[in-house]
Amino acid sequence: MPSNPTDRSALHEALLGRLAAAHRGHQDPRAGALLESLVEDAIGLVADATEVADLKLVTAAFAEIRAALAMFRPYPGARKVTAFGSARTPPDDPAYLLACEFGRKLAAAGFMVITGGGPGIMGAALEGAGRENGFGVGIRLPFEQQPNATLHGDRKLIEFKYFFTRKLFFLKEASAVALFPGGFGTHDEGFETLTLVQTGKSRMVPVVCLDVPGGTYWKAWDRYVREHLLKTGMISQPDLSLYRITDNVDEAVEEITRFYSVYHSMRTIRRRTVLRLTRPLRAEALEILAGEFADILGPAPIRTTRPYKEENDEPATALLPRIVFDFDQRSFGRLRQMVDRVNELGRDSRPKQRRWPKPT
Repeated sequence: MPSNPTDRSALHEALLGRLAAAHRGHQDPRAGALLESLVEDAIGLVADATEVADLKLVTAAFAEIRAALAMFRPYPGARKVTAFGSARTPPDDPAYLLACEFGRKLAAAGFMVITGGGPGIMGAALEGAGRENGFGVGIRLPFEQQPNATLHGDRKLIEFKYFFTRKLFFLKEASAVALFPGGFGTHDEGFETLTLVQTGKSRMVPVVCLDVPGGTYWKAWDRYVREHLLKTGMISQPDLSLYRITDNVDEAVEEITRFYSVYHSMRTIRRRTVLRLTRPLRAEALEILAGEFADILGPAPIRTTRPYKEENDEPATALLPRIVFDFDQRSFGRLRQMVDRVNELGRDSRPKQRRWPKPT
């Protein structure tokens, strides 16, 4: 480790030189400044006299992020559903069979499946989806978390040391989240997903809570949410639209596929919300949206738009029709309702006005 400013400066220049050489083959010119900033932060950790234990944490976390990015990189256009549930569920349990059927029907609908890569519900969902359609995002634990047999030896199986880096990829890569009955971890992941979607810190995705036929696991959870969170004003009524509860696999899969029937993706650009769609909306539909969701929209009208230059890094969306509007950036439960309405209006040849309950 360099011990004086001159040596540190030499190290700095050497690292930047290696960075410049590595960056020459990068396709996106914006990457250079970002990677240089990354090197500057790394050098800053040394300049700050960061403890070795903390350096180990940062280094290990960075290595895990890099490895996971490499694992998912070959599948950029694939829709993926992250499934959570108990690792302790035995193969003869109805919930295991339910998760297996769910994975199989998701794969048939064109989706890939991400799980924690372990046994129980995780193993069931991967078993149903099949090796070619599954990802395992595992965690090193002294118990419970044996590698999943379906993905054993597959390059789509990775093991993390830290929960926080693992969690990043559960949601970063997900186009939907499915929650099965589980323990603390399932509720942790479920509430974190809902928190990130509710606050706009994650992309808008459908969240499905799936139980065995006639089961009460998620119904009891929903009663708790309504009794202790909604009634006390800790969440708002539209926030309940961020999740769906069902005990039917077909309904769960339909909830996910319907979400992407017209809606494709969303992006905030220059403080405006852009919705990319799989088919254009009629002018009449835009007027209906403006009226029904006036409470979360700014004064500018909802309008169609061409791709923004900021979207050049997503060439796969270039030919998609778009609408743009001014969203208040806080009412994400209502925004989810708006996405649902976009899907309805996009499918209907003669869209009709709907009466939405007044927000509370």
